[in-house]
Amino acid sequence: MIKLFSALILSLLIPLTAGAAEYSDGNGYTTIKTPVRTSDPSKIEVTEIFWYGCPHCYKLEPITQAWKKDLPNDVGFKFLPAVFGRGWLAHAKAFYVADLLGIEDKVRADLFNAIHVERRRLNSEDALAAFFVNYGVSEDEFRKQYNSFAVNSRLSQADAKIRAYGARGVPGLIVNGKYLVSAETANGNENIFKVVDFLIEKERQK
Repeated sequence: MIKLFSALILSLLIPLTAGAAEYSDGNGYTTIKTPVRTSDPSKIEVTEIFWYGCPHCYKLEPITQAWKKDLPNDVGFKFLPAVFGRGWLAHAKAFYVADLLGIEDKVRADLFNAIHVERRRLNSEDALAAFFVNYGVSEDEFRKQYNSFAVNSRLSQADAKIRAYGARGVPGLIVNGKYLVSAETANGNENIFKVVDFLIEKERQK
């Protein structure tokens, strides 16, 4: 009877242990060599590195939005535009213009759709200025912000952070400045936030 009881307990514990060890460095995520300071030490920070022109980012977007709807109080989330090529710069600047004007949440889905569904070439200052008019931003105001010190300063800060993360592509999820998760490390977009949730819990235990 004792042996039977012990076997039962062991059978219950094995799945729990296997689940806890499901992800590790190199399997689901990679550990950033030198942790990068987060903006709010009181929260576990999750940052998505993205590009509006990236088809993989576009496909991840509804998954991201669904995940971030019910963030726990101890978790913070932010987007970080990457500039891995000259053609990416206009989109990164557009992100910061929208962010500074407080309309990024309104512009985001429409800009993704315009690029990936409507196939519009929104990759220049002129094209983006015309696009932003639909959100109550005059072309003059857009250009003023687009070429402002504030936008260029944020671009420099974002570039420095992305380099520190060691990110080489998009989309990429950074958890608390310590771990990098991508579709490649997680084996598909559908698994990215499973790994992110695992890492959040890992950080909570510290």
